[in-house]
Amino acid sequence: MSSRLNFLISMPKEIERKFLVTSNAYKAGITPVLIQQGFISTEKDRVVRVRVKGDKAFLTIKNAGIGISRNEYEYPIPQEDAKELLEGFCLQPLLEKYRYIVEYEGHTWEVDEFLGENEGLVVAEIELRSEDDPFRKPDWLGNEVTRDERYYNANLVDHPYNIW
Repeated sequence: MSSRLNFLISMPKEIERKFLVTSNAYKAGITPVLIQQGFISTEKDRVVRVRVKGDKAFLTIKNAGIGISRNEYEYPIPQEDAKELLEGFCLQPLLEKYRYIVEYEGHTWEVDEFLGENEGLVVAEIELRSEDDPFRKPDWLGNEVTRDERYYNANLVDHPYNIW
């Protein structure tokens, strides 16, 4: 098998669903991590993101998805490089949010509480092993917004929550 074909077979997939959050019950006993992220590209068929999460930094590349799945490549980068990219290459404004990691019934939920121009927006995401992977919803979840492009982080730069 050629190395190109092997690469295509082993592409990482992101399969996630996204929901609004209706109460702050997810916060119980959890210390959030501050995330700052910016986007070098927010084109519909390719997103390039720089993220500083606590004391770690990442460069992430995603393509347009099919259904709730898409390819995602994430690479750790030096924090100094991330800061330079955020300041000099990323679209403005940058997104800031607090992330809470919540374990519930065998799944991990990431709850993002947005700051700045997106303050008031709280979204929970769950990554799944397959599109039909069953899961139970915590009581603090509201409506699903997985396919609503307004809630994509890349779209919150140009169309922040506070102007909806």
